[in-house]
Formats: sequence, structure tokens, C-alpha cells
Amino acid sequence: MIDLAINGRFLRRRPSGVDRFALETIRALDALLAAGDAALRGTRVALLVPTDAVPPDGLRHVAVERFGRLKGQAWEQLELPWRVRGRLLLNLCNTAPLALREQAVVIHDAATVRVPQAFTPAFRTVYAALMPRLGRRASHVLTVSEFSRGELAAVWGLDASRISVLPEGAEHVLRETPDRSVLDRAGLQPGRFVLAVGNLAPHKNLATLLRAAALDGPLPVELVLAGGSLPTVFSDAGLALPPGVRALGYVSDAQLRALYGAAACFVFPSRYEGFGLPPLEAMACGCPVIASSAAAVPETCGDAALRVDADDAAALRAAIQSVVGDAALRMRLREAGLQRAAGFTWERTARTLVGALARHPAGAAAAAPRAVPTR
Repeated sequence: MIDLAINGRFLRRRPSGVDRFALETIRALDALLAAGDAALRGTRVALLVPTDAVPPDGLRHVAVERFGRLKGQAWEQLELPWRVRGRLLLNLCNTAPLALREQAVVIHDAATVRVPQAFTPAFRTVYAALMPRLGRRASHVLTVSEFSRGELAAVWGLDASRISVLPEGAEHVLRETPDRSVLDRAGLQPGRFVLAVGNLAPHKNLATLLRAAALDGPLPVELVLAGGSLPTVFSDAGLALPPGVRALGYVSDAQLRALYGAAACFVFPSRYEGFGLPPLEAMACGCPVIASSAAAVPETCGDAALRVDADDAAALRAAIQSVVGDAALRMRLREAGLQRAAGFTWERTARTLVGALARHPAGAAAAAPRAVPTR
């Protein structure tokens, strides 16, 4: 039997890609428990959260335990270990208490080392201290791709044979009812724009995409950028929006579903990803995908995306023009993408997780976590 306690510290913030992974994994575990699935027979799951956190709606078999007076890292490092009480602690968002050995930690990538310019010095310092120590102490180490497994071994010297891989899912985007008001407000016509999703972090590589859009005049269709960045933010970062490029800023999941469904294609030029969820979401919505050939992106997209060098603006522009101008190519990418995305489900993630935990004695409820000194 596995008696599982999940670290819910992440529920105090606006969800990021890592938080999406955690939320959907928890929902998938709850669904398998509700169905009485044999893979989780005898498994008990509780979500441990700070008192001011907002747990996901609709959980039926994952118990929610609120506790503590501290917040952030203090809650995680000082209060959480004592609440675990003999259960196996599952940490889905990189960080975990240093005081526990018998716990599972999902480390998504080595971005703080590979692309340090994308993070503040304080953030890098915390991760430099936590990641290698957690990776060596934790009884279970997991990540989201074979690429990231290699990265954790190369960057922090972790034993790759001890690291289990949990591919992510994409079907969550299909739960959303498309909110097409975003199209109306922006004056966007279906099939007449290209979509990109991301922020100004250097590894997301929107600067190369903007260069591609400016080469030899405007693109034949509008380029739409969705994410946390507004035009003024681009300006503050020294990036000018060329003619024919529009930044929508933050969009809801329902609005993003509508954008995926209406775009001529989706472009993902990222230089570094531990998995790369947005192109898989686009594929699930039937949107043709152009993606970089960097990091874990080829592993996630397979042959279902048109690949380009992340730093080749001319090649990126040519790929956009090819997909926009060739209906047969769009249809081929659409069908390949739908097939590719169908193989990535959160149910598969949850099953793989439980299997990885059950293969080791530390996954048993009888194996109580041992507190160890943090120095």
C-alpha cells in the first residue's frame, strides 16, 4: 500500500507550467481513485496545503489537509515535514523539505544552470543549494522527459538510473469551452493569424520570432503573442513589435483554447524546455505546430511538428510561410498532431508515477520518513 502526502505549497501562486503538471497529476490520481482503478488499489492520497492556499475544485478521493502558520519556503522546510507522519511525501514542483529522505521529488529541468539569465540571482542561489542535495537525498527522483533525465545527471551529477520519467498530458486543454470573445475583441479571423505563447524569458526566444516576423516585410498573416507580456513590456525589454505583430497579454485557458482552434499554426521557438507543453496543447486542439529542435521539444513533438533551428530567424520565417501557404501541409501536421497528443494523457502520468513509487520499498506506508539534519 502507498500512503501518499502531496506537497501543496504551489497552490498559493498563479499557476505556471510546473504547477499545471502538479494540478493535473493530482486530478488524475483523484479520478483513478474514484474509479477504483486496480493500479491504485490500497493507495491513500492527501494534499497538504498552507492555510491560505486554494486547492483544486472537485477532488473526491484526495483529502485536503490545511495547516501551519508559516508561508513559502518556511512552511515547506519547517512545518511540512512534521505533518507527513509516516507517509511518503510527493513533491511535484521541484522543491521539497531537506529534512526528509523518504520522499519523491519531481525535478523538471536544469534551467537555472543552463539558462541562468532567465532567473533572479536569489532564485538561482536557492536552486543551486536545493537541487543537488534533494536529488541525492530523496528516495525517489522523477522528471518529465528523457532529455531532463540526462540534464539532471550532467548538471548535478545525479544517477540517471535512479530517475524515473513521467511524460506530461495534454487533454486538460480540451476540458475548456473555447471563449471566442478573445477573437472578437482582437479582431482576429480564424485561419488568418499565427499564434505563439510565452513570456520574455530569454530561453523562450520570442526575440528570434520577432526578428523572423520583421524579415523582408510583414508576414502574410498576423502574428499573435499570448502570455503575460503586454506591448509596453516588450518595449521596456528593448524589443520592438514589428508591423503585423500583436501582443494580447495574459489570456485565460478558455481563451487560449479558442486561439489554438482558430490559428493557422502555432509557433514554439524555445531554446530550452524540460518538456514543452504548449505545442502539445496546440496539437490536441488540431492546430499545426512549428517547433524548435532544441532541448526536450523534439522528444515531446516527435515527427508531428515542423522543426526549425531555434536561432535561425530566416528558417523560422520560411517555415511559417510554408505552413500558412500550403493547405495540404497544414492538414498533414494537424492529423499528425492529433495522433501525437492522444498518446500523452494525465492518466498515463498518474499511472507511471504510482508504478515508479511502488517499485521501491520507500513507497510503502510502513516506511516512515526519517528526519535528518539539514547541515
